[in-house]
Amino acid sequence: MTQTEFLLDTQRDERIRLSEAIFCAGKSPAQIAAIIAHAEARGLNLLLTRLDEGRLAALPPHQREALDYDPLSRTAIWGPPHPPGPETQVAIVTAGTSDIPVAREAARTLRFEGFGSEEINDVGVAGLWRLLRRVEALQRFPVVIVAAGMDAALPSVVGGLVGGLVIAVPTSVGYGVAAGGQTALNAILASCAPGIVTVNIDNGYGAACAAMRALGGRPAREGDQHGTS
Repeated sequence: MTQTEFLLDTQRDERIRLSEAIFCAGKSPAQIAAIIAHAEARGLNLLLTRLDEGRLAALPPHQREALDYDPLSRTAIWGPPHPPGPETQVAIVTAGTSDIPVAREAARTLRFEGFGSEEINDVGVAGLWRLLRRVEALQRFPVVIVAAGMDAALPSVVGGLVGGLVIAVPTSVGYGVAAGGQTALNAILASCAPGIVTVNIDNGYGAACAAMRALGGRPAREGDQHGTS
């Protein structure tokens, strides 16, 4: 892969205070390695999403060993994340354990950009008491990301209990008519809880970016590197 075959958006950080992420699904290991080498030569940090273990294993050893890789979310961070902010402003809630990979993608994206998050897992409405005992904690967050599959009832319930922005992530978890997350997406779009917004199916990265936009983007802090990709 030659340098002319890809153009990293190195100015995105300066435009919108969010870094470009490298979506690895569909890219060959050679293409991913070339992008990392491009970033390494310019001293850039990278967030890589949907990097499966097979592609990871095929990267050059020095790149593979330098990546902060999380197999659950299939995300990797090249270089240090942006410096963390002083407070945690985002809660990430899952209906079930099967939704955690999507939620972790959101958490890792936030971490890369310097935003803290608190994960609250397995509080789906099938056992409503699990959510109700966490409501007071959730009400202190200005943004709550909710990942849920099947009938995706959880975002609507959370939307009726907390005053912060609720960003729903329909997941592809579920049987039969769950249709790979389409039913969850439709349920969220049809929610009677006012003001809930949604992102695409399994898009934890997009939910994190929406949360950061709602919070005004990553603030400038000492030690930030402009032009990250």
